[in-house]
Amino acid sequence: MDTEYTASSEYQPKAIEAAAQTYWDSQECFKAVEDTSKEKFYCLSMFPYPSGKLHMGHVRNYTIGDVISRYQRMQGKNVLQPMGWDAFGLPAENAAIKNQVAPAKWTYENIAYMRQQLKALGFAYDWSRELATCDVSYYRWEQWFFGQLVKKGLIYKKNAIVNWDPVDQTVLANEQVIDGRGWRSGALVERKEIPQWFLKITDYAEDLLADLDKVDWPEQVKIMQRNWIGKSYGVELSFDLEGRSEQLKVYTTRPDTLMGVTFVSIAAGHPLAQEMAQNHPELAAFIEECNQGGTSEAELAKQEKRGMPTGLMAIHPITGETVPVWVANFVLMEYGTGAVMAVPAHDQRDWEFAQAYQLPIKQVIAPLDAQTEVDLQQAAYTEKGRLVNSGQFDGLAFDEAFQAIAAHLEAQGRGETKVNFRLRDWGVSRQRYWGAPIPVENGPEGATRPVADADLPVALPQEVEFDATGSSPLKKMPSFYQLEEGWQRETDTFDTFMESSWYYARFCCADNEEAMLDERANYWLPVDYYIGGIEHAILHLLYARFFHKLMRDLGLVDSDEPFKRLLTQGMVVADTYYREQANGAKDWFNPADVEVERDAKGQIVRAICIQDQQEVQIGGIEKMSKSKNNGVDPQAMIDKYGADTVRLFMMFAAPPEQSLEWSDAGVEGAHRFVKRLWRLVQEHISEGEPVAISAWEQVELTGAQKELRLKTHETIAKVTDDIGRRTTFNTAIAAVMELCNALNKYTDASAQGLAVAREAVEAVVRLLAPVTPHICHQLWQDLGHTQALIDAPWPQVDQAALVKASLELVVQVNGKLRAHLEVPVEASKEEVEKLALVAPNVVRHLEGKNIRKVIVVPKKLVNIVAN
Repeated sequence: MDTEYTASSEYQPKAIEAAAQTYWDSQECFKAVEDTSKEKFYCLSMFPYPSGKLHMGHVRNYTIGDVISRYQRMQGKNVLQPMGWDAFGLPAENAAIKNQVAPAKWTYENIAYMRQQLKALGFAYDWSRELATCDVSYYRWEQWFFGQLVKKGLIYKKNAIVNWDPVDQTVLANEQVIDGRGWRSGALVERKEIPQWFLKITDYAEDLLADLDKVDWPEQVKIMQRNWIGKSYGVELSFDLEGRSEQLKVYTTRPDTLMGVTFVSIAAGHPLAQEMAQNHPELAAFIEECNQGGTSEAELAKQEKRGMPTGLMAIHPITGETVPVWVANFVLMEYGTGAVMAVPAHDQRDWEFAQAYQLPIKQVIAPLDAQTEVDLQQAAYTEKGRLVNSGQFDGLAFDEAFQAIAAHLEAQGRGETKVNFRLRDWGVSRQRYWGAPIPVENGPEGATRPVADADLPVALPQEVEFDATGSSPLKKMPSFYQLEEGWQRETDTFDTFMESSWYYARFCCADNEEAMLDERANYWLPVDYYIGGIEHAILHLLYARFFHKLMRDLGLVDSDEPFKRLLTQGMVVADTYYREQANGAKDWFNPADVEVERDAKGQIVRAICIQDQQEVQIGGIEKMSKSKNNGVDPQAMIDKYGADTVRLFMMFAAPPEQSLEWSDAGVEGAHRFVKRLWRLVQEHISEGEPVAISAWEQVELTGAQKELRLKTHETIAKVTDDIGRRTTFNTAIAAVMELCNALNKYTDASAQGLAVAREAVEAVVRLLAPVTPHICHQLWQDLGHTQALIDAPWPQVDQAALVKASLELVVQVNGKLRAHLEVPVEASKEEVEKLALVAPNVVRHLEGKNIRKVIVVPKKLVNIVAN
């Protein structure tokens, strides 16, 4: 097995890593082929946006996935670990405008560079399955799938109020609006009504909720998804409008508070609000102001509650009393019916609104505990209780009141119980260029039709120019959109979540040019282990689950869920340093450009800029980011220490779910260990050839030999559990380090002694192979193996080796620790007692005392009671 590496007593990471990677590539070690005779294992890390450079968050994410993949391969499984690029999106357009370069060129150049970075880290990817979502060979099947969904009635077009970024000229999701501004441009977001294409994800709300019980995901993520789907039980009821024929419908989960309604709130986008504003300039101005305000529920919850009366009066469906109808800035048209029955005594938003406009506050719920007082001058009382001031419903608790009021409304034809979902249909239209064209043709009088299958793909033109407005070039390209008379091609593109919602499935059969998926998808799917940041816990994961169910219902896959198990890794964080400018802005300094002084506890107490030797402020530990200039270049670390050191530090510094604090000292420590590992194995080899032992149970071992074998197999058992079940890579690595320490103390150089050491050394190399694959590849070869380590099995525990010849007991005198006692495992209670009584420190503490009792707790302790 020639890997073109020249053996050396010194650790040479560049040469070792190049040789290992050359071998893996030439032998196509990671090319996955379907094999029904083996258990499959599909490991996938969320694919990156090709921004141009890997960051340490990428490195951590992908190292976790690679360790799991390599471990499962050594377990004998048929492993698939692919990689691709989430390549569409706004950053490419922004770069095109800024740098005068076409988004396609910018994207593919970035992909080429990042691919080399990934390869330098030695990740075990099947590069033959690589895909980029901006490749027409990928998104053409997304376009075909869209057409199938149109035929099934799961897609529709309607005018919708959206968050509009006037600078980036695009629709934003609620999550992309921060403090009323676009997450990327910082521009004040407007609310705008435009035609949009929607996928009926609400048809799958119940399915998406129920199937969360089928997956092994962190409970935190499941809760986030359940809350986003937001299943609720309530009553939809109608208020008549005084002097008008139509009714105002509202939905409430608290029908028990109905008798406390003192006004009704409607959204600025509600048809009634729009109608009343036509002859009410002040109301029209207020509605326009609402359209410039907050857009998400979280945003609305924080802002000042403001409103204006419409002049309409609603009639209470039970009492017949009239209450005013107000337009309120905290009601969204997109949620529920766009109208809310306001009960200020028992809803905090309504209470704040009523306080601001001196509207009545009527208590109708009292605490179940009569001793508890309610002070409605301070806040709303929002707990469930018993009804008061509610006429015939007085005295009822929540459940009884819910049923009684719902039944009364139903009998009167004014309401019905209803299951509702917070989830809204998915708007997939984006008014941007760098995305997959929506395969629709728009005709006269609003007619639409999907592009015929024979006319697919609708390819995105790649040679385009942007003007200063940044608007989509497609809208200015008749050659793209103009069709036969009266018909035009859609110029909107898909939300990029569309591409990331099914890429995991396309990896299974990325070379199929005749179909979206084939039978190979059912061999590999679902993904056995999915790794990525918790920031994707809601939208990406929810949309991927939705897509999977759509593909299932179209007969493309036969599983219900895309991802069996999910690991959400923590962030990579680092120290920050800055100087404050006169205008209050901050200049951030990269940690590599700063020298620090630490106190005895290792805390940074002073920081100096290396360039000018002037002090800088310590900004604390933050997530690595460009904005704080505290990122560390992975390539620089690879060049300095080697990929194995970077991988080892990433896995050893913290458990995967927790934040990892970057530490130069920690990286240097990891590098020292890798070098010690190299020396340990090379020194062992230099001591000579061990005897070949085929049956350990037939060999008589010395005490030291038994002890090392025990440590070896305890380590194998722990690392197997830590990686395979617990995914606590840091504790697995710590266990291997302890075994290395035991090897360093082991001095038996006899042929049999070397055999015991060889077993331990080879265990170390195999146990570390998933984490530091390059050095282990070379060391395995140096140990005389002709089979490459990548094809070697995981070490197995010899249960016989775990049988201890002796054990350590604690000896106490009157409950205080006085000695540690090494005794044979088979020692009797009497023998243990005798050994304890002659231990020197025990004898010293028993001088002049009478022994009253000796308590022996088998395999644990001896307690001598004396006075």
